Amino acid sequence: MTRPILVGFDGSRDAWAALRWAQDEAARCGAPVRLIYVYEWASSVIPVPVGSGWPDPEVRQAAVGAVTEAVERAREHRRDVAVDGTVIDGTAVSTMCKLSESARMVVLGNRGLGGFSGLLAGSVAVGVATCARAPVVVTRGSARRDRPVVVGLDPEAPDCDVALSFAYDQAASRNVGVVALRAWRPPPVPCRTDADPVRYDEAALEAAQRRLVERLLDPWRRQRPEVPVTVRLVADTPAHALVAASEQAQMVVVGCLGRGGAAGQPLGSVARQLIHHAHCPVAVVRGRE
Repeated sequence: MTRPILVGFDGSRDAWAALRWAQDEAARCGAPVRLIYVYEWASSVIPVPVGSGWPDPEVRQAAVGAVTEAVERAREHRRDVAVDGTVIDGTAVSTMCKLSESARMVVLGNRGLGGFSGLLAGSVAVGVATCARAPVVVTRGSARRDRPVVVGLDPEAPDCDVALSFAYDQAASRNVGVVALRAWRPPPVPCRTDADPVRYDEAALEAAQRRLVERLLDPWRRQRPEVPVTVRLVADTPAHALVAASEQAQMVVVGCLGRGGAAGQPLGSVARQLIHHAHCPVAVVRGRE
């Protein structure tokens, strides 16, 4: 069976935006959409016996009603996409991460019902992007369809290839190109008073970076010749460069882990900064262990 696209849904404005984005994605790839409403009624400081019911049956009824209404509205919005939904007791992050094991991707809004205008992304978005076993898309800002898919390149990061693969698939399904962005900084200059200062040839360093990126992209150009790719080298930090690039992108794709990261480690700083500050949807991907 085709793996579904999961949408974390709580009835908030950002959750509705995530649902609309997921439906458009589902129409392109032929996958069903499943709404997941995770209700965290238990206090984190009060132990709850296993098998405990909801403290107020009307609360569950309201949650089920919200999901039912959302499914009906979603089906009216796009009749070509199969949509269903369910309400689950538990914690949002752990539940979504567990369900992600059998999902095509997980789509989340920037903030849930507890967010306020101007705040950074919600803790659920960051938490799910940290531990999910499927790509996680956090819907932010705007996503004009004529803009490219930007992918951050770090040849030393363990998720670089899966980020490239995801970016190429997204660009192909949207009939746009890929912008492969490599942010780099010259090495630090040692400060010594007993010798002349070290000077680097920045042109030569940039040329070396370009060769590195071209070698990385060469097999992808051969495998996916239908997807045009543009290389951008930016002398900046990766997070700052990608946030700036997101203003002219319809999606930014990065690996879950940073340079030297390993499975089980926290979310890389670049992915975290994009979830907080990008101007368009952010996809955080990782290899399946």
